[in-house]
Amino acid sequence: MEPTATTTAGKVVGLIEEGVPAFRTIPYARADRFRPPQAPLPWSGTRDCRSFSGRAPQFGLASTPRPEMADFSGPPDTSPETEDCLTVNVWTPGLGPGAKRPVMVWFHGGAFSFGNANARRLRGSRLARKHDVVVVTVNQRLNIFGHLDLSAIGGEAYRHSGNAGTLDMVAALEWVRDNIAGFGGDPANVTIFGESGGGGKVSTLLAMPRAAGLFHRAIIQSGAVVRLRTQDRAHALTRHVMDHLGARSAEDLVSIPMADLLAAVLPAQKALGPSPTPLFDRYPFGPVVDGDVVPAHPFDPAAPDISADIPLIVGDMKDETASFLAPDDAVWNRTLTEADLRDRIAAVAGPHTGEVLDLYGRLYSHVNPAERLIAITTDSNFRIRSLVLAQRRAAKSRGPVWMYSFEWETPVLGGRLKAPHAMDVPFTFNTLDLTNATGGSAEAQALSDTMAAVWATFARNGRPDHPSIPHWPTYDAATRATLMLDTTCRIENDPRGEGRQLWQEITRTLV
Repeated sequence: MEPTATTTAGKVVGLIEEGVPAFRTIPYARADRFRPPQAPLPWSGTRDCRSFSGRAPQFGLASTPRPEMADFSGPPDTSPETEDCLTVNVWTPGLGPGAKRPVMVWFHGGAFSFGNANARRLRGSRLARKHDVVVVTVNQRLNIFGHLDLSAIGGEAYRHSGNAGTLDMVAALEWVRDNIAGFGGDPANVTIFGESGGGGKVSTLLAMPRAAGLFHRAIIQSGAVVRLRTQDRAHALTRHVMDHLGARSAEDLVSIPMADLLAAVLPAQKALGPSPTPLFDRYPFGPVVDGDVVPAHPFDPAAPDISADIPLIVGDMKDETASFLAPDDAVWNRTLTEADLRDRIAAVAGPHTGEVLDLYGRLYSHVNPAERLIAITTDSNFRIRSLVLAQRRAAKSRGPVWMYSFEWETPVLGGRLKAPHAMDVPFTFNTLDLTNATGGSAEAQALSDTMAAVWATFARNGRPDHPSIPHWPTYDAATRATLMLDTTCRIENDPRGEGRQLWQEITRTLV
């Protein structure tokens, strides 16, 4: 029989997917352009939630991958783009109240601008079936639809427009609180987790008073956020959007076609230019520090008190930027010259370029300039944010924090990608076979089994202790204990510490 459940808005029918009840794109709220999310309109009868019905508008915003990587992450979601995109997907081992299973709520990546929760690699059936948890994945408003700040021109009605998508996340968690017991979950045991932009979403939720009490553990994968955009930059970006579209008022923007708004995103971002503090500031179209919805930068100058007691896991991939740099032939073919390397690093490190090149030339003397570029930009663009976030959180001496580094390198595509950004996502969901990321490696599958089990154990108990890994000490500034996720998992204290020290010194002067 097809599974059915009752939500606060009405009944839903799902399907059985890999042996567990699954419900696709259940509305958790209703989107009114540039305004906070509203309660979904109730429906009569039973709503069909057996297929994916849509995703947030994003056409043209995702970068084009290198042709060889087109199917690396598996087939993309092809559901239509729609502003009516505030939905969740749910997988559960069994329906009905009383089970009180841990709930794992996933926020997808895509830099607050693109991506969705419907991709095959995010299939939650395996986590649910193997680890007796309820999995929820969230779609929300993105880019200009979720984060165009009209507060300076639109009055009270648009006061929260810059954080409309940010408030969508809270609405999704409120839906979980109010409905998840009927899907076999425990609303008092909710873990939020996400990768890349999804990690940024988790970082942001950790700093939001409106989200307090809606989740109880958190995992940030390759997406640590120290600072978000300021309201000054948000207002400047809005002016560039209006100039591009010839709009004069908030009301003009409300009536502009969806495709025209999307077409304004990249020109407006280019006109705005980079942040003066690029190593820490994130997302031209993303949450805005408005003193209300997001009262302050999430982890600057310190970790937020409001979530300081929540157990937290944070970490990165060893070679994050290998995928971002892949479209560059000089990097892909490993023909980058030393002079090219210096030019690339000067754009990141400025007056510290010589120090960076000297250190990484010594630490990575055995690799070519292209691979040194990957190592340097991984540390400057990703790892330093995670390290600063973890250190500032540990300094609170309240809730525990654990640090990891994903070290396993994929052999596909000649091994050029090493351990790249986002490859950990199917490891987390145990969906490697739904991608082309590992070439069917038995080692990769064993690591995926480990990672999924550790993450689910953390969701259940608030501690990531599991027989498949050594004891994982909490992170602190004295030892900097880090779980190295690899064919054989191990604990290292302060791995790649010289690079950490250098980038910590650089960020004190460049942010």
